[in-house]
Amino acid sequence: MEPVRISKLLAQQGLCSRREADSYIERGWVYVDGQQVNALGAKALPTQKITLNQAAQRSQQARVTILLHKPIGYVSGQAEHGYPPAVELISAATRHAADPHPQRFSPKQLKGLAPAGRLDIDSTGLLVLTQDGRIAKQLIGEHSTTDKEYLVRVEGQLSEADLARLNFGLSLDGKPLKRAQVRWQNDDQLHFVLREGKKRQIRRMCELVGLKVVGLKRVRIGRVRLGDLPVGQWRYLRDDEHF
Repeated sequence: MEPVRISKLLAQQGLCSRREADSYIERGWVYVDGQQVNALGAKALPTQKITLNQAAQRSQQARVTILLHKPIGYVSGQAEHGYPPAVELISAATRHAADPHPQRFSPKQLKGLAPAGRLDIDSTGLLVLTQDGRIAKQLIGEHSTTDKEYLVRVEGQLSEADLARLNFGLSLDGKPLKRAQVRWQNDDQLHFVLREGKKRQIRRMCELVGLKVVGLKRVRIGRVRLGDLPVGQWRYLRDDEHF
């Protein structure tokens, strides 16, 4: 058995992201079999016990995760082509009045707050912004299995054969898509559940079967639902909520 970088082991065990792990190691917050580690690049065997001290745990607890009902016209990440980023909507004034979380909003919470997944400019619905690398890894990491649910209003005709292809059988960018769950929600709206998030994936899938998307809303990520959160408002992820 070969030694592995401790930062990689921490990330694999879900204790923190690799970037956070390097920061914790530099601060002396990481222990291997009870011995403090403070050298970047240090390695350990996968069988060894790796722990974080209380300072690291407090640092993680102070990080916030925000659920935003993104409106059309905002991009998920950095501003582009003159369109504002969704993070600009996060302020004390736009917090949902019914948010039960005891956390008080502070502009400091905007530092390092990044989207965990994309929602394109023409789409609305649930967008997760987080300071917590563990949550980002769970939602958008290479091995993420968190599913996302969408309501998609479409124009055009869809045969049973093409509905089956939407569920499984399409490819994008030369690669086959993972199996999806697609069914009719009503006469002009499809219900999608995906386990991956390629750029404009649903719109491109629909184009492949002759449909035009005229409205797209994400209503769930994992076990967390958009619910009655108003458009343009946000709330904190509750302590009892898990993706």
